[in-house]
Amino acid sequence: MKLVLFDCDGTLVDSGALIHEVMARTFEAFGRERLEIARTRSIIGLTLDIAIARLIGNEHVDEEALRMTAHYKSIFADVRREPGFQEPMFEGIADLLSALAAEEDLLLGAVTGKSRRGLEVIMDTHGLRQHFVVSRTADDCPSKPHPAMVTECCDQMGVRPADTIVIGDAIYDMQMAKAAGASAIGVSWGYETVDKLIEAGADRIALKPADLATHVFETAYA
Repeated sequence: MKLVLFDCDGTLVDSGALIHEVMARTFEAFGRERLEIARTRSIIGLTLDIAIARLIGNEHVDEEALRMTAHYKSIFADVRREPGFQEPMFEGIADLLSALAAEEDLLLGAVTGKSRRGLEVIMDTHGLRQHFVVSRTADDCPSKPHPAMVTECCDQMGVRPADTIVIGDAIYDMQMAKAAGASAIGVSWGYETVDKLIEAGADRIALKPADLATHVFETAYA
């Protein structure tokens, strides 16, 4: 049995515009300069409080970062309801997940810096619950690139990290996979460059969702 673990933001769904807008408004609410989108994209994948701490230049999460985190969470749902800030699934992802889930010896899971509630919204909005048998979120584990999200999913499903593939768009996903002893497939349609994904340890790069099934099969059955 093989386990395939997907990141969410930037891999399954295009949430960059929403995350950036909420982050930018949070910074403005705290009297800080509105962020450039490149800075926001650089922290997508991290647990929210750690992401905000990094953006304000702190090595550790302090009281201000915690207050900003609380504000971010308080406005997120309202911003999502505004036109242009939904989280659409990337084209081809639905077909990919259906194809992989149909394989008897593949198990699918999600490992994300989103909250549990945030992941469940995505699952319900796009009808993905049927495909995923295990998941870990920012509410369950330390932030990426700590390997706990991967290793806990492996333990729950009884699959070795060596038989596990992590798919994501961020360097944190690649680093997490390598720290856990899993294979790493980077995707080019998210928020990081291919060069940086390779530098972070990606074993393969998918240039479009249609290529991902081939990469998964070749990695799983190598």
